[in-house]
Amino acid sequence: MKEIIYSRNAVYETLRARRRQPIRLLVAEKIQEKGHMAGIMQLAQECKVPVERVPRQRLDGLTPQHQGVVLEAGHYPYMDVADIIENAKAKNEPLFALLLDTMQDPQNFGTLLRTAEAVGVHGIVLPLARTVEVTPAVVNASSGASEHLLIAQANLVQAIEAFKEAGAWVVGLDEDSRSQTPDKVKLDGALAIVVGSEGEGIRQLVRQKCDFMLRLPMLGKIESLNASVAGSIVLYLASQARNK
Repeated sequence: MKEIIYSRNAVYETLRARRRQPIRLLVAEKIQEKGHMAGIMQLAQECKVPVERVPRQRLDGLTPQHQGVVLEAGHYPYMDVADIIENAKAKNEPLFALLLDTMQDPQNFGTLLRTAEAVGVHGIVLPLARTVEVTPAVVNASSGASEHLLIAQANLVQAIEAFKEAGAWVVGLDEDSRSQTPDKVKLDGALAIVVGSEGEGIRQLVRQKCDFMLRLPMLGKIESLNASVAGSIVLYLASQARNK
């Protein structure tokens, strides 16, 4: 089976990461090879990926968001929770993980992946069912950040237990007024952040495994932020605390 990776950033990062098996690169006829396109062509040559020049209409038939280039590649290589823990150990860093509890929206998922990669998260864990996966739409939404991350599919309760055994505190994001605010907690050590789904939040069984719940105080008129924005803010707060 193969997947269609589209848009210049997504194709470029997929080739640069060299984690998927590239099959074929489809490039629109007469496209200018500059910027990311020049980098894509160079990477395709280095990776010995066959390049086929095709009419733009053929790419339109695959996806309207191609930006003149499409990569046929193998499926995303999911990892194990143990790989995430080993990644932190190999870098001699306190564990920094993100768990997403039944998130459904590919755009929100892609946004969180992009933030996670930017702040140095060691890996992300998805549940085994009822969740978004790493699809071409997610690769595009993350601008290719997904290709540089370790993403596992696992039972979240078991993943939390594994992270706790590795020395991490587990914090869940919640809007409840009884939850703690960032100024009251330490985010500088080994940490696993749990972000719930857009509608239901964190499931009760997963919530019970969290060491504490965290909320972001709202000073404006809206009641809450969406999952990707709230998760991104907490990831950056943790990153800043870790780097002090």
